[in-house]
Amino acid sequence: MKPMEEMRKNFERQRGVTVDVHYGSSGEIFGMVAAGQPCDVLIPGAAKYTMDALKNGWVEKETIRNLVLHLPAIAVPKGNPAKIDGLEDLARKGVRVSIGDPKAPAIGRVSKKLLEKTQLWEKVQPNINVYAPTVNQLLIYVALNQVDAAIIWKDLTSWAEAKGKIEVVDIDPDKNIIKTIPTAVCTRTQHRERALQFNNYVASAEGLSIWKKWGFEPCAE
Repeated sequence: MKPMEEMRKNFERQRGVTVDVHYGSSGEIFGMVAAGQPCDVLIPGAAKYTMDALKNGWVEKETIRNLVLHLPAIAVPKGNPAKIDGLEDLARKGVRVSIGDPKAPAIGRVSKKLLEKTQLWEKVQPNINVYAPTVNQLLIYVALNQVDAAIIWKDLTSWAEAKGKIEVVDIDPDKNIIKTIPTAVCTRTQHRERALQFNNYVASAEGLSIWKKWGFEPCAE
């Protein structure tokens, strides 16, 4: 939401048009497109949804642009009191952990898959104090020192709510599950010229600088 709101305002000011952005989970947005609701540009949280939309003929292949990476990371309270250095430490006795609900936010599903991939799910489960309904709630738990660690999207650590209150522990890239955020123009758009312009803008040098400002890592195209 943070980078998109900034880009939306810039585009509206530069082009003299109104951009209506619907924010929601990738699954919710995909379902809306599937149901035929109007959509000019699709920007889900993972490339899987764009590829599925392409298979169904809902987006134009030549307009697909990979934007940035969605990186899971471990957030810890300032000072890292539990001395968390990696995923394995989440299984240590007495460590208070929070993850997203695997049945709700995308970070919950990714967190479970990540811990299963590293054969840590069963070991970490006894330490999970709370399954958060949203990724924003995870950030609050860590900032208020209510848990020792939480798996969140790394870009959230740039938010004002986290400033001076949390630290980030990167996950080993060989163990991590990294998502790619793409953009694409929808085939059913009734504003194709403007849709192409917005699609290009969010992938432009100016757009990518805004993504970076809010903690996202641009893709190497």
